[in-house]
Amino acid sequence: MSEAGEPFDLRITSPAAHALAGRLPEKIAAAVHELITTTLPENPHRLGKRLLPPYEGTWSARRGSYRVLHEIDEKNRIVTVTAVEHRSDAYRSH
Repeated sequence: MSEAGEPFDLRITSPAAHALAGRLPEKIAAAVHELITTTLPENPHRLGKRLLPPYEGTWSARRGSYRVLHEIDEKNRIVTVTAVEHRSDAYRSH
């Protein structure tokens, strides 16, 4: 788990940014935006769970029926949001 201190740097991939920019319902987009700008940088393990193979290295955080998929680089203190998808699609493209 991460130690208290400096927040993690946040990176958002193009597919995740595209989802946030218009593909998500407004309420979900607001909840996801709050998650990725506050909770993930402060403590990326708090609301997520580590996924099992074949998705090792990826974490998933729930926001309603949507999943925020992200990777955590502990050494460099970077969280990369890789996708924001409905739960029925979240694990198909990764």
